[in-house]
Amino acid sequence: MPARHTADPDATVAAVQAVASWLHDDAAATPDRTAIAMAVRLTARTLATLAPGASVEVRVPPFVAVQCISGPRHTRGTPPNVVETDPRTWLRLATGLLDIGDAADRGALRLSGSRAGEVAAWLPLITLGE
Repeated sequence: MPARHTADPDATVAAVQAVASWLHDDAAATPDRTAIAMAVRLTARTLATLAPGASVEVRVPPFVAVQCISGPRHTRGTPPNVVETDPRTWLRLATGLLDIGDAADRGALRLSGSRAGEVAAWLPLITLGE
């Protein structure tokens, strides 16, 4: 099943580039909420497009939740396989600046369910230059 909303690749790269300094540098100023929201939504929708399915739900509150990865479809209640994190951690994962195992070890990423870790096979979605 295709993602409900798809992301234009050029728009996705532009949105991530707009917040790149914040992703690279802990001391950088936090971008405005709209810029963060756009980058998060477009990268999550890119994941859902590249890894179609509904067996894993990726949540990046308060901006987006997408279902991805083929397998048994979840339709009601709490999904059995959930990946949840904050916007900055998600974008650092999506750009390859952070490894999924490191994020989970730091407590910045919650993986629940036997298939949640499969998201790692689809990351990074975009690479940023140093």
